[in-house]
Amino acid sequence: MTPSENTTICAPATPVGAGAVSLLRVSGPLALSVCDRVVRFKKGNASDAPGYSLHFGSVFEPPCPASDHSRENADASLVDEVLVSVFRAPHSYTGEDMVEISCHASAYVVERILSLLCREGAVPAEPGEFTRRAFLSGKMDLSQAEAVADLIASSSRSAHDLAIRQMKGGYSEELKKMREQLLHIVSLMELELDFSEEEVEFADRSELRSLLDEAIERTSALSASFRLGNALKSGIPTAIAGAPNSGKSTLLNALCGQDRAIVSDIEGTTRDTIEETCTADGILLRFIDTAGLRESSDTIERLGIERSYRAIEQSSAVLVLLDLSRSDRELIGSARDILAHSCGEDSRDQRSTAPFLVFLLNKADLEKNPARIESLRTQLNELSGETPVMVISLKSGSASEASDSSRYASREASVAALKTLLAKHFLSLAQSHDTLVSNLRHAEALRSTADALLRAREALSQGLPTDLCCQDIREALHHLGSITGEISSQDVLTNIFSRFCIGK
Repeated sequence: MTPSENTTICAPATPVGAGAVSLLRVSGPLALSVCDRVVRFKKGNASDAPGYSLHFGSVFEPPCPASDHSRENADASLVDEVLVSVFRAPHSYTGEDMVEISCHASAYVVERILSLLCREGAVPAEPGEFTRRAFLSGKMDLSQAEAVADLIASSSRSAHDLAIRQMKGGYSEELKKMREQLLHIVSLMELELDFSEEEVEFADRSELRSLLDEAIERTSALSASFRLGNALKSGIPTAIAGAPNSGKSTLLNALCGQDRAIVSDIEGTTRDTIEETCTADGILLRFIDTAGLRESSDTIERLGIERSYRAIEQSSAVLVLLDLSRSDRELIGSARDILAHSCGEDSRDQRSTAPFLVFLLNKADLEKNPARIESLRTQLNELSGETPVMVISLKSGSASEASDSSRYASREASVAALKTLLAKHFLSLAQSHDTLVSNLRHAEALRSTADALLRAREALSQGLPTDLCCQDIREALHHLGSITGEISSQDVLTNIFSRFCIGK
């Protein structure tokens, strides 16, 4: 639907259920008059009320004539007493005349008021239709509209911050400026085609090269930030990896504060990945308990191990549990194997894209040799650089202050320190980016933009005809415009707003 269709829509903006108040929205050209026919105001009516004003009224069934302000109408029964907020176009969320009716949070009351609104000329809103009208009315661009849905769905401070930043404009202004610059250049280049016989150049080629270089660098960086942005929005995927019986399931249970995974002395108990989430310092962490990594002839266990390796490869963080009851050779071999699957055989060359690793030397209560722990620290640092190494014991209530080298905290303190370490790392990463992309559609459009600009730069370097270079720049302009909605189709809009809740 679009505002030009002259429809007036209504919908609940809050879920019906236990609570004190529900909010109903009405938007469109007849919003104020429909409200007047449903709500009997104590004084005046919505049609004459100024914008940003609040009014008390009553809803009766059937609706009473607007001229009848008497409460003693024997043919009408009171549905509810309500507060009505009036917003006048264009100063409303949708850019249209709009009212919000606050009533008691009763499923019956909400249903009856909506029924009366529809009987008086409103129609039920589709999912996301209020925000779609806001976009079509120019109240926000498409990327900001999508941020509204992200804000509603945010379940952590980091997801909330990302949505707020994008809703306030985020990188859309930067993309618009970049698009305007490219459009100016390509327009001059296309003008040259009209004067091809004179062989004149209106567009400065050195300026174009510089602009293409900057645009390629920026769009590529924004596209690459999607992995971190999406993780912050959906939860940091954190794999818990290690050999069988190293304490992975015990760690998962301790991290989420419940017996989520079965803990047993029998090796191979965990056959598949198990996920659980928790929030630490505003960061949503999504922990993945994996099957123990070892050679196995059991078909089912091998499938679980394969899934474990995939989880390690796809995670943004990996907690490597190393069982101190095993030999040093086994521990270093296990660490090397997990490191290879997390960031390639040569981890040092891929450190910028590798996941955040933490080595956890578990069962420290069984280790009586502080020198061995220091030796393991040294070997692990040689293997992986500055990867953090924590000495822990997941045995309930255990803690030691034996010496600086073998000191470990209780299970509760270790888990708290581990969560803080993870949250601090990803908060620092987020703060190191001025803008993070958290929307897959945007990331794909940015990748396509960078690819088109690379082709344009190559065409320019090879001295190919102007029209070929312009074609690639025009393609880049299309992809950039699709992010903010300067270029959009009904199918794209329908797909985006169908994922919204009704009433937003």
